[in-house]
Amino acid sequence: MIKKYEELMRICLDEAKNYRFETAPNPMVCAIVYDEKEDRIISKGVHKKYGDNHAEVNAIENAGNIDFSDKTLIVNLEPCAHEGKTPPCADLIVRKGFKKVVFGMYDPNPLVCSQGAMKLKNAGIEVIPGILEDECRELNKVFIKNITKKLPYVTIKIATTFDSKIVTAGGESKWITGESAREYVQKLRSKHFGILSGSGTVLADNPALTCRIKGFRSPYRIIIDRHGKIPFDYQVFCDDGVKIFLATNNLERDFPKNVTPVEFANFRDLFSKLYNFGVYSILVETGKTILTALLKQEMADEIYKFCAPKIFGTGMDFVGDLSVFKINEAIKLDFKEMQKIGDDALIRAKFLYDD
Repeated sequence: MIKKYEELMRICLDEAKNYRFETAPNPMVCAIVYDEKEDRIISKGVHKKYGDNHAEVNAIENAGNIDFSDKTLIVNLEPCAHEGKTPPCADLIVRKGFKKVVFGMYDPNPLVCSQGAMKLKNAGIEVIPGILEDECRELNKVFIKNITKKLPYVTIKIATTFDSKIVTAGGESKWITGESAREYVQKLRSKHFGILSGSGTVLADNPALTCRIKGFRSPYRIIIDRHGKIPFDYQVFCDDGVKIFLATNNLERDFPKNVTPVEFANFRDLFSKLYNFGVYSILVETGKTILTALLKQEMADEIYKFCAPKIFGTGMDFVGDLSVFKINEAIKLDFKEMQKIGDDALIRAKFLYDD
């Protein structure tokens, strides 16, 4: 039955991912009521909005007035056992008398992890955990970081040449990658709560930092400008209804109504404050200085490196001095994905820090 459970779990993942922003800070979850004897999906339920019913509740309600005693519940996250905005799902599952519960990953909240599974087992329900666990964790990687660290999930996006340059010796930087890669980046922006850039990049390029694809969401804009160098008539400060956060230590300026100033000491301090403002994930599109500081402070979770089939030879590297003198001191990564996009290559990797 494991292959069948994996098939059903993929349905859960496909359904759940459509509610990325609506459910935050809750996870994305879908549940399926399944009849193993008849090999039939009876109902599905998705957690659609923070504060609304959880997926398990919706799946059970959508099943109608049936006998659950020989039914299996498939869900990508361990059913909750604690009282929050809604009652514990594990209690409802026990009351309905399910025969079996199959889930993808345990609840990452250290205060409640495995309690839902234990409650189900104590009620005599068969529990099968760990189905497509890696995929389930990937879907809710932002939630996992949020709930365990109280910090946003931070992704770096960088576009370089084959020899990792971001600027030519003559100072040119547009465009290193092709149209297909740039369109991919626009979609990547729309999947993040916020996009972060620094004063150097903004002053040099005057970017809008929006998602330019019609119908896609633009992220909150986060600008690091410690000394207040960027004029407020630059594109990033336009009043288009998107939240704007200005990370600065110059609070004596008169800020536009649509700009929220955030004083900060370091990246951990800044990201903690942004998390409290509801910025649960951040895409970093910035230059060498901020990127190097991020890596030194071990505050990035993931990187998308777009590599163009070009070699500059001289110019600016995408990262600066990290004080690595020995090979074993290098920042380590776990390659997760490699693909060709147009003429360019994309490498996606996660940072591996020592806890």
